[in-house]
Amino acid sequence: MDFNVLDFITNQFVLLFFAVVTGLLLGKVRFGKFCLGTSGSLFTGIITGWFIYLMYAVPYEGANNIPQYASQLLFNNVISKDFFLLTLMLFVASVGLLASKDLDKVIKKYGLKFLVLGFIVPFTGAGVIYLFVKYFPGQNPFAISGLYTGALTSSPGLAAAIETVSHSGEKAEALVGFGHAVGYSPGVIVVILFIQFIPRIAKIDVAKERSLFNKMLLDDNSNSKKEDNAGFDVIAFVFVCLAGYFLGSLKIYLGPVIKYFSLGATGGVLIAALLFGYRGRIGRFNFRMNRDVLSAIRDLSLALFLAIVGLRYGYTTINSLTTGGAILLLLSFICAAISIISGFLIGRYIFKLNWILLAGSLCGAMTSTPGLGIAIDATASDDVAIGYGAAYPFALFGMVIFTIILHTLPA
Repeated sequence: MDFNVLDFITNQFVLLFFAVVTGLLLGKVRFGKFCLGTSGSLFTGIITGWFIYLMYAVPYEGANNIPQYASQLLFNNVISKDFFLLTLMLFVASVGLLASKDLDKVIKKYGLKFLVLGFIVPFTGAGVIYLFVKYFPGQNPFAISGLYTGALTSSPGLAAAIETVSHSGEKAEALVGFGHAVGYSPGVIVVILFIQFIPRIAKIDVAKERSLFNKMLLDDNSNSKKEDNAGFDVIAFVFVCLAGYFLGSLKIYLGPVIKYFSLGATGGVLIAALLFGYRGRIGRFNFRMNRDVLSAIRDLSLALFLAIVGLRYGYTTINSLTTGGAILLLLSFICAAISIISGFLIGRYIFKLNWILLAGSLCGAMTSTPGLGIAIDATASDDVAIGYGAAYPFALFGMVIFTIILHTLPA
């Protein structure tokens, strides 16, 4: 029997499944009343990705005639980005379909508030980054701009940052990518911790908030269509992903400064899922599907997605702590924390938003898909996706604008 141990342990499928299994086991461990839940996959992914890349990729960087396993690790950054996008789309499609039936009521009642939150969170993050650069000069401006997009976990923001610095050459683009990689994991961790702990700090009764939100929906539900929840339509589900990917690929020209804006794969699939799910049925396609099946897809795809995030960014995150990047990691934590806290204070104490909606809209304003998964777990309600989907487009637009503006402001 021929069995290559190194090929096996560095295989991206093996790494993915290992990170998910160990992460879900870790997530069941309780620390008092707190447990990581599905987000355990993120942390085991970070450790696994760091170790594998350090041991089996770093020694071959820049070398010739390297082993196939090392070549794949270097080429994929441990695991292919295609897995990242696929699991992301499956997750937001299932969440959008689960939460879609009450979309119109919430948008009509809270639409303007979602718009404000969608802008205020990325604006606050941009302000934090600008003040840091202004009062602590000497930081690489390209890495800092990437760090901003990473702290708010925004891929469209990253694309805007790379396009903005493209005239400065490949090195500038690489530094933007490095900053994004350093900032991404801290940004995700901040959202996870915030969603888990802020209800306790602010003395929010999550069960009561959920009950009040459900009562509000029931009070407004007298003329609603009955939900068709008979089965699971595989073709309709895949059609949502296809239509959403197409929607996210459309680029809207907004002038010579901002140039092009698009929802991206995540935003496109989420909006498509919410709209088709709200519509219910089109021809033979039934978009009101079995909640148990959609919930299973949601949970599995989220665990896979978080593990992939950890695997892809694990080495950069941990290595930055020992190679002079600690200040960037700290800045990412600060940027993400101040951004989401500002949104919470406005949403809770000025707009008086129910926590179910606010938790989702804060994650949407942070463009944090992992945060959405944690918010669903923490509130035991898929309806947080309504707030997420309502704030997300405005946050994406704000991210693109503020990323570009950061490059034009004097330090």
